[in-house]
Amino acid sequence: MDALPQDIAALSLLVFVLGMKHGFDADHLATIDGLTRFNARGNPRLARFCGALFSLGHGAVVVAVALFVSTLATHWQTPAWLESAGAWVSIAFLLALGAINIHAVLRSAPGQIVQPIGLKGRFLGRLAQASSPCWIALVGALFALSFDTVSQAALFALTATHFGGWRPALMLGLLFMLGMLVTDGINGFWISRLIRRADEVAVLASRLMSLVVGGMSLAVGAFGVMKLSLPAVDNWSDDKELMFGGGVIAVVACGFLVAMRLARAPAVALVRER
Repeated sequence: MDALPQDIAALSLLVFVLGMKHGFDADHLATIDGLTRFNARGNPRLARFCGALFSLGHGAVVVAVALFVSTLATHWQTPAWLESAGAWVSIAFLLALGAINIHAVLRSAPGQIVQPIGLKGRFLGRLAQASSPCWIALVGALFALSFDTVSQAALFALTATHFGGWRPALMLGLLFMLGMLVTDGINGFWISRLIRRADEVAVLASRLMSLVVGGMSLAVGAFGVMKLSLPAVDNWSDDKELMFGGGVIAVVACGFLVAMRLARAPAVALVRER
């Protein structure tokens, strides 16, 4: 908690960036990909908004946790192990997801579209085939019921209570949700466009995004291990959370923009280049 900014404006910006970064989580991308593909044929209009609906459900739980923790803040001290335990859980997921997604690209056959791979989505069963807005939002809400997400929401909610109770905590929860809504919403819309294509350009775009997301997951996870294990790295990284978060978003966003450009490019252009 000491690493979080003590200025409300800086804290608000950081939480928004963390929400955008959270939206690029490989588990999010994989589940949104699955929901979008499932609805693409039967309800193309809904398919475009699967990412946004997933994010709204996920964010609703984050807001609820923030409000709940802020009401208990005067009677409850944060356990010393909460921040470090949440960080290690996040690191484990990042490293596993990064390795799995890069391996998926390397083992995929030529001409095959690579779909993001997640871990949490495998436990959802038939819910991963939701075909109504409410059910899609419910899937997002279930994803938020994880230790890393709840611990992160609790930490920034407790920090927000220093600025006046539950209202700042509510504001930060909504900002976190807004950040996720931006990235998850764009991702769902992009996937719905990509599904309509089955040419070599779509294959290349899917591989690029899987490599970018997998590579960044490994890089962020490895840096997290160094930060928690080496005091020198921890000291150097103090007050740089916003810069690191923005850097991750910038790299993945650039990958998205290039992939979107490829997905919009006519297949004829690719043939001519050959």
